[in-house]
Amino acid sequence: MAERILIIEDEIKIADFLRRGLAYEGFKVEVTHDGETGLKAARDNVPDLVILDVMLPGLDGLEVARRLRAGGETPILMLTAKDTVPDKVKGFESGADDYLVKPFAFEELLARVKALLRRNKAVDQTTFRFSDLSLDTGTREVSRGGRKIDLTTKEFDLLHFFILHPRQVLSRELIYDRIWGYDFGGESNILEVYIRYLRSKLEAQNEPRLIQTVRGVGYALREE
Repeated sequence: MAERILIIEDEIKIADFLRRGLAYEGFKVEVTHDGETGLKAARDNVPDLVILDVMLPGLDGLEVARRLRAGGETPILMLTAKDTVPDKVKGFESGADDYLVKPFAFEELLARVKALLRRNKAVDQTTFRFSDLSLDTGTREVSRGGRKIDLTTKEFDLLHFFILHPRQVLSRELIYDRIWGYDFGGESNILEVYIRYLRSKLEAQNEPRLIQTVRGVGYALREE
């Protein structure tokens, strides 16, 4: 599945230049032009990487980065016209993973994008923990409080998606797209069926519920 990149850039020419170049490289690209819209897109669609301009109308890039970092670990490549050390420090302190000064060559941006995505994948191939839940992507083993839990391939993929985005509300549409790869048009109840399967296995010994229903939106992995 193509990796998703969200571009938050108010300069239309630069945003279009990046969109075309990254799409040509095989990425799925979404573009927004202000901080508020970009932040909402990042929260709704959970991209694999965010390319974020510092100078944005309304909510600036530093604040967007801080809010994104508070809600997850999505890699952030920050773009700026400023090349001073204090500006770079501000960018990194706000949560940016890398920093690129305008003007830049597309080849350099692409190299940094790929490096950040590789780094994130390396992190993914480890054991994830949330509360008393443990998930190992290498062995595909899951346990809760030391109790081993046997999951089907799709159940594991669904739980892995949740544990990658702890405490974040994931919409039904986003889960369908990421786990099943296409839109069910809102007619299928397959997601509800799999949520029920997961809950029955995760709560087999009357453990507290971890997969919470957010009415009218979707689901979230979080404590009650």
